[in-house]
Amino acid sequence: MNKTVLITGCSTGFGRTSAEAIARKGYRVFATMRDSTGRNRSHREALESLAKQDNLPLRVLEMDVTNEESVASAVREALNSAEQIDVVVNNAGVGQLGITEAYSIAKMQRLFEVNVFGAARVNRAVLPAMRRQRSGLLIHVSSVAGRLVLPYFGIYCASKFALEALADSYRFELAPFGVDSVVVEPGIHRTPILENFQAPDDESRAAEYQSESDYVARVKEIFDVANAAPETPGPEIVAEAFIRLIEMAPGTRPFRTVPTAAVAPLLEAYNAAADQVRQNAAQAFNVADLLTLTEPRP
Repeated sequence: MNKTVLITGCSTGFGRTSAEAIARKGYRVFATMRDSTGRNRSHREALESLAKQDNLPLRVLEMDVTNEESVASAVREALNSAEQIDVVVNNAGVGQLGITEAYSIAKMQRLFEVNVFGAARVNRAVLPAMRRQRSGLLIHVSSVAGRLVLPYFGIYCASKFALEALADSYRFELAPFGVDSVVVEPGIHRTPILENFQAPDDESRAAEYQSESDYVARVKEIFDVANAAPETPGPEIVAEAFIRLIEMAPGTRPFRTVPTAAVAPLLEAYNAAADQVRQNAAQAFNVADLLTLTEPRP
């Protein structure tokens, strides 16, 4: 039986591209997005039309990852329809660019609601079923910013660092159930998130940094240039990374995957060292057996 894949944040970007790519591989896909009858209606209709036209096993579901009931309802619908969920791609996310002090705590919380707590909500909704079936895969879309701190991306980096910590904890704790947890760390790709960075909301604090504000413009210019450059990769190679992870045998998947060729060398040694430290920590805390994924049931 082909696997069933649930993907969050499918209106645009990595989510939209991966929903189509994974469905074209024959997997049953539940592509979720928020406000599918409102501002994302055109995105929903385009995906539904494509699925009908090309006879793809793809269905769009409403899901707002910041809303507990919305998440629970979508997961229930997917489980009622497909009986099981084999893979979750926690892709929904929002970006941020600006002076860290100039973001109110409320705005920081809203970003974490999507980037961190959103993934945790989805995982809590799907994991009881995955643990019962004793198999599954959680893919968390992190970023190079989940490994390196970039200036004026403090809140975004913090959220991705937190997501990676959660993903690693799931990897340990779910290993006895045959459920795998991994992260994908893209660099800069041409997607709408580059055009929709959230700005600070405390203008008085931002004004106190006025003499330093050109630094923000310098950083933003790098992204603007990259987003316009034809050599900057689109979302397709990230979707291909998801597919490779889905198709790898349980127990053989790396914890971290860097799909962006331009930044892969930057993180290679760092990630390799982290893997070794992870093994040492597990041994030091007498849980080395959690380093090995229990074989899933046939």
